[in-house]
Amino acid sequence: MSKIEQIKAMLKENPADSFLQHALALEYIKAGEEELAKKTFVTLLEANPDYVGSYYHLAKLYERQGAEQDAIRVYEQGMAVAQRLGEQHAYSELRSAYEDLTY
Repeated sequence: MSKIEQIKAMLKENPADSFLQHALALEYIKAGEEELAKKTFVTLLEANPDYVGSYYHLAKLYERQGAEQDAIRVYEQGMAVAQRLGEQHAYSELRSAYEDLTY
């Protein structure tokens, strides 16, 4: 059973598990399934907008696909959430990636 299949099986038992959804999206990226990864990250962040780690990976995915404005929007959303939650490390990573893209 592949990692993707294993994570999907766990998600059947707990479909709202943000950690598992995030892990599934990362596995999709590794498998070259960027559209499935993007859909998974978007769905995750719609359901749990405070899951800070997914903003970085979704924005990077948009960058790789040449969708810079979408990446900028996601970085900005992620920075706002990280700041509100007091997640300084996540904020710094998002800010650095944002600045690399916009400056």
